[in-house]
Amino acid sequence: MEDIIYLQLQDGTWFSGKPFGAPLTKDIIAEVVFTTAMTGYTETLTDPSYYGQMVVQTFPLIGNYGVMTNDFESKGIHMSAYITREWCKHPSNFRQEMDLDTFLKKEGIPGIYDIDTRLLTKKIRQFGVMNGRLTTSLPESIVSATLADWNIENAVESVSPKEPYEIPCGVSEYHVVLWDFGAKSNIARKLHALNCQVTVVPASYTCEQILSLHPDGIMLSNGPGNPKANANIIKELAKLCKHGIPLFGICLGHQLLALANGADTEKLKYGHRGANQPVKEMFTGKTYITSQNHGYTVKPDTIPKHATVRFTNINDDTCEGITYTSFPGFSVQFHPEACGGPHDTEYLFQEFITLMNRRKMPCH
Repeated sequence: MEDIIYLQLQDGTWFSGKPFGAPLTKDIIAEVVFTTAMTGYTETLTDPSYYGQMVVQTFPLIGNYGVMTNDFESKGIHMSAYITREWCKHPSNFRQEMDLDTFLKKEGIPGIYDIDTRLLTKKIRQFGVMNGRLTTSLPESIVSATLADWNIENAVESVSPKEPYEIPCGVSEYHVVLWDFGAKSNIARKLHALNCQVTVVPASYTCEQILSLHPDGIMLSNGPGNPKANANIIKELAKLCKHGIPLFGICLGHQLLALANGADTEKLKYGHRGANQPVKEMFTGKTYITSQNHGYTVKPDTIPKHATVRFTNINDDTCEGITYTSFPGFSVQFHPEACGGPHDTEYLFQEFITLMNRRKMPCH
């Protein structure tokens, strides 16, 4: 008889399933979220933005093309546990290096499968994101009230690098500082492809330390957790905005840039996580399909006068992008560097290059 493990939600609801990946040696408490992405599970697993969360895959079969290290978005897995309907034990792909179960074991991450992920997803959509416990004990013996009090702590500090490092470029035309709050590797890859030498710096860096690197532009990365929990970063970012250096924020970087300019953020009911989020550009009326992974949003009615909402989410009218007029900067809630995912908005990296060009060659 196969082992059984349980997922209990903070409202007392519980699901039984079978374990895979790393053995569950102790109870795990984390925020339970879902992603609707149909591909890119390797990228999802290695995305630092999932720190402190258990991720539910709504697509039923996961692992069918194996795991390839070249597709990683960071050095390893940052989520707390993985939840699927089925996982493929015999993947087929000429690039594969290992199967999903082996990868989870290697990273020490437990998984649960053979549960009703459709029912679980519907519950989160109806009642909102909630905390959960992965356990081998019968849920009836657990007091669920303690789950509601649990919070993700030190999220950005846990995934940000401890020391700065360089990503040199063969033909270097621009020097970009990537302020790493949990950056996906593809951000640096996109910058590298546009002839940018990238200096990656920790979240703990100050305005003065960043300025001492003499960047042509500053990239504010994605990352996990509540943006308001990063008071020091917000304070230093507000100082940077006064120096006229082009700024480009993605996901958490978008939220932090808004907070640094006096806007406010709030938590969404169940967030946007997937590769099929429709976004409208207000300047042109065009619609783009985007990849997203976030649980918080910038409140549009709090955006300062020196900023304009550029993108909105067609599904719920939330803010998806801001352009600033008092300094050369813009930000987006979605991932223009998406991989796997749509590349509709990749052009935004070229806009960042244009801003750096204008600063390097001012009009006379």
